[in-house]
Amino acid sequence: MFSKEERQKILQIARKSLESAFSGKGIDIPSSDLKQGAFVTLRKSNALRGCIGYLTGIKPLYEEIATLVREAAFNDYRFPPLKKEELPLITIEISILSTPARIEKIKEFILERDGIILSVGHKRAVFLPQVAEETGWNKEQLLSALSEKAGLPSNAWKSPEAQFMTFQAEVFSEGSL
Repeated sequence: MFSKEERQKILQIARKSLESAFSGKGIDIPSSDLKQGAFVTLRKSNALRGCIGYLTGIKPLYEEIATLVREAAFNDYRFPPLKKEELPLITIEISILSTPARIEKIKEFILERDGIILSVGHKRAVFLPQVAEETGWNKEQLLSALSEKAGLPSNAWKSPEAQFMTFQAEVFSEGSL
């Protein structure tokens, strides 16, 4: 668990990194030894505006957050690149992930507590734990949507080839501290 101060620091790094993408000014990123999976979600008027992350830590956490916020803003294929005039309307949400662990049976997946990763062959998709609550989906609806997100038929999650991993996330956002 991160303290309130640590959460604020992470959100400040994300905000400064996003602003610097438009100003061209560099930012100072504190050093960190912590490497942990993380996702950065951008919302505009509570609607999804971008979401990018890593399931495991690639870089030290603060550096990773500074990178991911820009990826979410400019490289999420579902959305056009963020425009400067949108910046004041954007709320940043951070999800710091636990290490994903394989589950043998889908009944081990707890809706709203767990994030889930589905792999079938070379196709894979992930939903963060908060997706269930945000969408109102039950477990079957979420798994069907996850299958489609992976580019598979909606019932692919029932396949014997389907493999699952779950994780938890510490989620916090601007305005929630």
